[in-house]
This record gives sequence, C-alpha cells and structure tokens, in this order.
Amino acid sequence: MIHLPLPKTATLLHSFYTLNPNPFQIFPRNSLFSDSRKRNSSMAPPILSLALPSETGRVLSIQSHTVQGYVGNKSAVFPLQLLGYDVDPINSVQFSNHTGYPSFKGQVLNGQQLWDLIEGLEANDLLYYTHLLTGYIGSVSFLNTVLDVVSKLRSINPKLTYVCDPVLGDEGKLYVPQELVTVYRERVVPIASMLTPNQFEAELLTGLRIQSEEDGREACNSIHAAGPSKVVITSINVDGNLLLIGSHLKEKGNPPKQFKIAIPKIPAYFTGTGDLMTALLLGWSNKHPDNLEKAAELAVSSLQALLQRTLDDYKSAGHDPKSSSLEIRLIQSQDDIRSPQITFKAEIYS
Repeated sequence: MIHLPLPKTATLLHSFYTLNPNPFQIFPRNSLFSDSRKRNSSMAPPILSLALPSETGRVLSIQSHTVQGYVGNKSAVFPLQLLGYDVDPINSVQFSNHTGYPSFKGQVLNGQQLWDLIEGLEANDLLYYTHLLTGYIGSVSFLNTVLDVVSKLRSINPKLTYVCDPVLGDEGKLYVPQELVTVYRERVVPIASMLTPNQFEAELLTGLRIQSEEDGREACNSIHAAGPSKVVITSINVDGNLLLIGSHLKEKGNPPKQFKIAIPKIPAYFTGTGDLMTALLLGWSNKHPDNLEKAAELAVSSLQALLQRTLDDYKSAGHDPKSSSLEIRLIQSQDDIRSPQITFKAEIYS
C-alpha cells in the first residue's frame, strides 16, 4: 500500500478559499460560525421544565451526595423524579461514600460556592422553583447562605414551599455543631413550610421532652406556633413502640389535624432513610395538599416495603443485617415508590 503525504494546512486552506470565495455563505446562519452571543440569547431553546412545567412541580434539592450508595440527594432525587417532579440537585458535599465506612474522601461546598451556583441560575432566568428541599447542613455559614437562597427563591415565587429536614442528630447525639441548633430554631423553622424532625430533633427545636404521644402532639403545636403549617415527627419511641406523629395546621386560630402511624421495628440499621422519607413526604403531600395523613401513609408504606426488600436481599447474600449499616435498595424498589400499596394506616386523634 502506498501512503500519500497529507497536504499541508496552507494548501488545504488555499484550495478551500479558491473553490469558495465567500466560504461563510455555505454555512447556515445558525451554524457554529454565527455570533455566539446571539445564539445563546435570542435563539436558545426554552427550558421545558419552565415552559411546560410538570403538574407536580420543580424542586431545588440542597443535600449531600455520595458516589456510591444512597444518602442525601442520591436518596431523594430519584424518588421525586419517579413521582413526576423535575429536580435540580445541589450537592452540599461530594464524598466517595457515606461516613459510616472506615474511610471516605471528597469535597465540601462552602457558602460562597453555593451562592455562585444560585447566581448562575439567576443570570439565565432559571431560578423559578415550586419547592426547596434541604437536608444535612454541617456549618453555620452554609446554613446562613441557605437562608439567603430561601429569600431569593421567594422573591421570584412567593408561593415557594420549603420542606426542611433539620438534620441535627438522633438518639441523644448531635451530628452538628451546637450553634446550628440555635440558627435552626430562630431562623430556619419560622420560614419552613413543612418540618420533618425525628424525636431528638423535635426536642432540640422546641425545648420539650417527648416521652409520650401527647408530648409529641404538643411538640407539633409548638413548631406550628413558630411557623410551619405541616409537621411530621418521623419517629418517636414511646414505651418501646415506634410511631410517626403528623400535624397539619390548616387555618391559624383553629386546632391542627393530628394523626399517628404505628411503624414496625426492623432489626437493622439503614442509611439514607431519613432523606428518603422527607422526599416522599414532599412528593405525596404536594399531590394531596389537604390530606397530610394520606401523604404520610403513602410515604411510610413505600419506605417500609423498601426496607424489607433491603433486609431480604442482604440475607439472600449471606450477610448478617445486624452486623453493619445497610445501603438501601432504592432502584430495586422503584415500583414501591411510584405506586405504593398502603399497608400502614393513619389513626386520627380526636
């Protein structure tokens, strides 16, 4: 085979211009040779999640992210998408895996970097959201920026629903610096639309000791008085029994509608369940805005089916579920997320 030498660049350009005296006429006006600024502004395609919004909504979710496993945004975004929401995630951290492993590596987003992302969205008119969802936040400075984000989003959409999972700790142990508790209590709770604390977090935010169902209901009332119209204390341990207690204040001056759901204890520890539960509560409560108890029934039923599948799969793999924390089987449980069978019913308090 004979290899011919490649023509030099100058020869190629000479041939091209000889054959095409006005070469730009052979390209469409909208080609790569067009003015980029014009193309990016007047000729940019519409953002369909804004131009043709879904019936459910558009969610900005600010949470942690892991490459492997399902916690934070990895646990929340996919279920909300299955329920029909457009979800834009901002990852407050990006770690290789969750911190329950022997080691992890990654990066942490600071408040200025978060605000840079918000400004980038605003510069392109992309900052209209129906919902904001926040989970674990590890520093006061980042939380202060989140508060600025809420103000910015509500200046664009005053009807924004802010669903806040105040991740502070569990079973008497703080996960975050003590000063975050004060910021949550004084500044975050008053602007939240829905709050989803666990028992320990509800105690921290209200200053009340929760030892009974009545205590749980009173804690909900205290949170209502601070701001949120919807409160779900996702787990309360009363005399060895696990309960969810929910409360919906539909009109100020009237008593809230309150309910409980009994939840079975599963002999294992799972990661990402709180993040998933709050996402499901957001998803279903928006579909049933005046029926928080039905939203909670759907969320609990989805979660329990997923946890049982996770437990069964670990057992099938020959692993003792009690020996370590378990990664939830999110993808394998998508039917239970999209179309749950209600197996856990709410009991309305009279």
